[in-house]
Amino acid sequence: MVEVVVEILEEIRKLKERELLSYWVQGEYEEARVYSQLADRAEELGLPKDVVETFRRLSEDSKEHGDSLYELYRRKYGEELVEVDIPNVEATHVVGRFWMVEDIEDVLRNALDAEKLAETIYRKLAEEAQGELRDLYMELAEEELGHYKSLLKVAETLGVDVRGREKEECEKLD
Repeated sequence: MVEVVVEILEEIRKLKERELLSYWVQGEYEEARVYSQLADRAEELGLPKDVVETFRRLSEDSKEHGDSLYELYRRKYGEELVEVDIPNVEATHVVGRFWMVEDIEDVLRNALDAEKLAETIYRKLAEEAQGELRDLYMELAEEELGHYKSLLKVAETLGVDVRGREKEECEKLD
């Protein structure tokens, strides 16, 4: 997964500001859809209510992130988003095969990886941006860190051990 994300990051760095904002707007909305699907599936499988609620909250947060980014985009470039042909770093591989309760471990690992990687990418982009865009990227990095911590709590609630890999994954991006 890290190799794919490194490739995506390299492609992201080539984007102009308009394309970059468009990419993240669409990505946050896609992430909102994915977390909504996870909430629905967790509910269907009878997972604890706080797990379902966490996924729903993450979906709402991601939609709000998309709305914030889209507002900035509209002020600068108008209504129509540009098409960017780069896979979404957060939504890619998160849902996976979530058919049974036992699948939740893989789903959580993938979601944790995606959130930590998104945080890392937003921080790197903030380092390269200025002004309002820099501030927004830093805010989003903090939000992604919050998502990561929420998912750790879900893992703890379910007794799933997911610690250890994420630090190694993100260090490979530096």
